[in-house]
Amino acid sequence: MSPSAAARLHPIRLTPREALLFEAGIKLGGIFHQYLGTPVAPRTAAGLARTIERAVGLQPFVAEVRVRIDPTVGGPAGRGRFAYRYLTAEMLTARVSLVDGPVRVEAGLALDPRRRYPLMSVRSVATGRPRSGRARAR
Repeated sequence: MSPSAAARLHPIRLTPREALLFEAGIKLGGIFHQYLGTPVAPRTAAGLARTIERAVGLQPFVAEVRVRIDPTVGGPAGRGRFAYRYLTAEMLTARVSLVDGPVRVEAGLALDPRRRYPLMSVRSVATGRPRSGRARAR
């Protein structure tokens, strides 16, 4: 089996599965670290989530991105012009699907309430027939 596009991008030899898992972590870490602190209100939460999805969707190997923001979670919002919160880990959940040839990885980001900490997790890894779709390498 020849290396996948994702595996060829890495200087050490990774299996296609390992390379795609690494890429999933990068996508979720980017969502978390790039967008926390963004001002958000109930009227803007859905638009911000779609913007994050579209931005992450531009990256290599991404087949699907789903972001949910619950702006009602968190401390009190300001009043008047200041009636918004900042995007926090408690508000954010994300799921990414990455595809490279026959390998598909599903991963997610969500707050672990017991630990009070946002955790990334691998939800599934599958190897099978190559899928068509939006996934692409650059």
